[in-house]
Amino acid sequence: MTNKLLIVTDGKAGHENQSKALCSALGYGYDCVRASYPTRLHKALSYLIDRLGLVLDFPFTIEKTDGYYAAVVCTGSTAFYPGKIAARRRGIPVAAILFPSGYKKLNFDCILAPVFDRPPAFPNIIPIPVNLTSTNDAFYKTATAAFLERHTPARPAVGVIIGGPNAVATLTPDALKRDLDRVFALTEGRERWVTTSRRTPPEVEALIASYPFDYTLLFSRDTFNPIPAFVTLCERLFVTADSTGMISEAVTRGTAAVDVLMTLKDDASKFARFLRNLEQEGAVHLFDGTLGSAARKIDLAPAFERARAMLKLGPLTPPPA
Repeated sequence: MTNKLLIVTDGKAGHENQSKALCSALGYGYDCVRASYPTRLHKALSYLIDRLGLVLDFPFTIEKTDGYYAAVVCTGSTAFYPGKIAARRRGIPVAAILFPSGYKKLNFDCILAPVFDRPPAFPNIIPIPVNLTSTNDAFYKTATAAFLERHTPARPAVGVIIGGPNAVATLTPDALKRDLDRVFALTEGRERWVTTSRRTPPEVEALIASYPFDYTLLFSRDTFNPIPAFVTLCERLFVTADSTGMISEAVTRGTAAVDVLMTLKDDASKFARFLRNLEQEGAVHLFDGTLGSAARKIDLAPAFERARAMLKLGPLTPPPA
């Protein structure tokens, strides 16, 4: 039996990393091939072709691979149809991560769909409350050791994880200053660590640099990723609401209580539903100037075992880090 899965990726890190996380959780190695559409029209045609039940390669391009694989994994709208066709050509199962809107659902063997997308109750759909993030203990151990080479904590710590503005969220210096002032007032006696991201605006990084954090990582100056260490070591995390990925990592690893700094534009959006679901689960507290006690961690092991069964994969030893 082959011990590898084939990831069909659109090249977006947030999508590709979820595919890698599923492979790791299932105990399989992987190879990645990039798929793309020449134009938006070609992508639009893929929806029609799929609905007609045709198996055609012409709407997209995909890198070649000669490997043997147990299943295909694809995440995101650009990867869904190429992933389905790659699996059909090989006669192996296919898993989709995120909800494949516009495509036929029942000819995916397995779909891991966020509950905030309100997926239908199809037999091949596994609702999940968060995005998939790494489940590899060795990855977190290595990342934490790398952080500790940079900073030696002297006291228990709280971490602040800052994203940036996007289509669903804003992030302004004035709003963040209000939240940071409250965070500092509420965390006397603790070390305070902060990291920004590639989306954090310069004016927000300038504000952060003006605060006396015990550890500061400004992404524009240093691309080291301290988030795995924050998740592992901190007793409390403050995370901006703009990134489902960062929040998902915070609520599935470690033991920290999680407070979300609200930056969303629309309280009725699916991203707001994502946060409300986690709040109801006791996994996050929506920061209101007080500290919450939400520290429940989401266990995705049952979802992974359902996916393993749907994909007809046997149990394997996790691949080396």
